This record gives sequence, structure tokens and C-alpha cells, in this order.
Amino acid sequence: MSIPQSGGGPIERHEQLAEYLAAGCKPRQDWRIGTEHEKFGYIKDTLAPLPYDGPTSIRAMLEGLRDRFGWAPIEEGGHLIGLEKDGANVSLEPGGALELSGAPLETIHQTCDEVNEHLREVKEIADGIGAGFIGLGAAPIWRHEDMPLMPKGRYKLMDAYMNRVGTDGTTMMRRTCTVQVNLDFSSEADMVQKMRVALALQPVATALFANSPFFEGKVNGHKSWRSRVWRHLDAARTGMLPFVFEEGFGFEAWVQYALDVPMYFVYRDGRYVDALGMSFRDFLKGELPALPGETPTLSDWADHLTTVFPEARTKKYIEMRGADGGPWRRLCALPAFWVGLMYDQSALDGAWDLVKGWDAETREALRVAASVDGLQAETHGVTMHALAREVLALSEAGLKARAREGAGGMVPDETHFLNALKESVETGMVPADELLDHYHGDWNGDLSRIYAAFSY
Repeated sequence: MSIPQSGGGPIERHEQLAEYLAAGCKPRQDWRIGTEHEKFGYIKDTLAPLPYDGPTSIRAMLEGLRDRFGWAPIEEGGHLIGLEKDGANVSLEPGGALELSGAPLETIHQTCDEVNEHLREVKEIADGIGAGFIGLGAAPIWRHEDMPLMPKGRYKLMDAYMNRVGTDGTTMMRRTCTVQVNLDFSSEADMVQKMRVALALQPVATALFANSPFFEGKVNGHKSWRSRVWRHLDAARTGMLPFVFEEGFGFEAWVQYALDVPMYFVYRDGRYVDALGMSFRDFLKGELPALPGETPTLSDWADHLTTVFPEARTKKYIEMRGADGGPWRRLCALPAFWVGLMYDQSALDGAWDLVKGWDAETREALRVAASVDGLQAETHGVTMHALAREVLALSEAGLKARAREGAGGMVPDETHFLNALKESVETGMVPADELLDHYHGDWNGDLSRIYAAFSY
């Protein structure tokens, strides 16, 4: 989850809210790729989740990365809670999952190199302190009471609020992990088309990357339990956003939506001020109960935008949020999948042609079906396996058209990063299916074997 935003001055006109989003518009040559991924850390001897403190802990991981690899520390309240270097940062999810928020890079080759370097560094430090890390969409065995809450003020406030507005908010915070990619847009119209395609096709990403069929030591009946958790979190800030598909959608419509999302906090002088359930509209008028008489800055607006959690999200860029965390190949495949669709106009137009006839009911039904059945999902006349095949072909064509070379010109484009997904489409098997096969086969129902078999 996001670190506090900075650099925005006072909000004096309502128009500044949409202007903040519009400031993200970039010419095509300046478009970049930002990949984020989360993974669960655990103690190798006990398979318990990493606590914050101790010799085998989150703090020890962060200190090791800081001291050995030159990452700069980020602290809050005297606690080391993150790291930054070269435009990237390492941060903590509420339950201690470690997240890399990558630097904005030009090609999938570069972003995959970044992922590789990060995982190499993490493994070196983890091996030295007796820790391991695993990429899954949901913690397969741990229960709520097993999971520590990291010492970040934002998380303390969110934790207290979550169970008031849904059933699975604290589960999301502690026991789910994702991989996502952040992509640019050139104009308001480009943002609109990309957001519509992104939302409509998130269920395809959910299906292809489904990697969470276990929860609390049992088969849970879903290929992506992480996706199921997000459906029961907080209806005010999650979902498939039907208004994005309505005539007139643009930056101002996103502003109006975000203004109606209840607040979590305001960040002031290194601490989080409790604004749970309060209104940013009132804040604009100087009537926020938590800070009476004070009006917000653009940094406050940027912070608030990080508390909106739909399947795709607009800030100064668009975030694709539908995929489970997973193995190395899929950490590189996720940005490749979306870059192929979004950064080539022919592929983007083709993707829109596939989905423009769907109504809100169809889009939501696909979201649910993908979570339950993965590539075997069928609903409202749509067969997920066939849809994924078409979408993947468009993505591959988009990457070929981009023709971004790698390995010093030895690799002509970025299409090979889709190989893991092409194998899934050919076999009908996604990571969740592989895990279930092991569970019912050679693991003999022993889920503890997942750690040795699938850790980084």
C-alpha cells in the first residue's frame, strides 16, 4: 500500500482536483511501466509469518537490504517501515508482506530485470536470517490471529474501520498479495478508453493469474480467493465501477466518484489523523471534523486517491489491480500482458471491440466467475478460456508492434514474457490448478509442502 504523498500545495479551486489527474497526461514517447508485487515472508523453521521485530523479522529484512544493497530508509514513529532507491521503493503491507514498487521504466525487459534483482537481494538477506518468501494470492494456512499488524499509522486506522464496512477488510490487509502494473495515458480520451478496457478485462487477468485456492489450511472453492476477498471488503471503494462506461466519463467524473469515497486519514507532521468515514467534500469547505477550519492540499488529495480500491484505478496513471501474486514468470508476464494491450493503439482498439457490448451485469458476473473457476469460467454467453485466448493474441500483437529490443538487441521484442500465459491458454491450467493437483496428488493434503515447492 502507498506511502504518504508529498509536493502538493493548497487546493483553492475545485478544478485543481481534475487538473491533478490531467497532469499525468504524457506523450507516447514518455510512457513508462511501473510494476508492483507483494510476497509473503515466513520463518523457515516454523513456517510462521514474519513478525516485525526479532532476529528473523521484517525489520531484519529491511535493515539487511538497507545495509547491504544501499537502500535509503523510510521511517515512521521511530520504526523502519520502508526503503527507497533509484525511483523504486520497498514497503510493507499491513500483515508484513513485502512489496516492491518498481521505478517507471521503458520496457518489460527493464522491469523484469528489476524484479530479478530485487528477488535476488531479498533471497540473499532472507537466507541469512532464516526467512523465506513465497508468491501467492492468499496466505494458504495462516489465520488472522497469526498475522502481525505492521507499525504504520495508516494501517492502525484502516484496521479499526474495515469490519464496520464489510466482512473481509482485515483479511485483505493481512492475508492477500497481488502483482499489478501502472501505465500512462496521453489524454483524457486515452485515459477513458484504457480505463474501460482495464476494468472490463480485469477478470481475464484474475483468471490467468489465479493463485489462491487455499485458505486457513483448506481448499476454499475459488481459484482466486484474493479476488473473492476484495468483493467483500468495502462497497464504497471497490468494484467494477459501472459509471466509467457511461457517456461523459472523464477526469471530473473520477473526481466526483473519489469525493464520495469516505476518508481514512489526513497525514500531518509525520502522523496519521483519524478521519474515518468523513467526507473530502467537507474537507474542501474547511468543515472536516478531524481538522476544523483547515482545508486540504493536493498532497491530501493524492493520499485520498490511494484509498480507492476498484479493479482498475486512475491517479496520474492507471493501475491494473486484478491479479494474484505469484511465481517469477508471472511477475514479468503481468506487465507484459497489459502493456501489449494498452501501449499499442490497434491492440487497444481490438480489446475495446471485444468488450464494448457488455453491460454492467456481464462485467460483474465475469469478475465473480473468474474468481471461482479461473479459465473454466463461463457466464452470460462468455467463455473465459476463449476470451483469454483472444485477449492474449491482441497483447502479443501489441508487444510485437512495440518492437522493444532486449539483451543488447538479441531479443527482438517483449513477447516472450507472455510465454507463461500462453502455456495456460494452451493447457487450460493456471497456477491455482497446479497447486490443487499437488495438494490432491503428491502432497497428500499436506499444505505445508507449498513453502518448499513454491518459494522464491
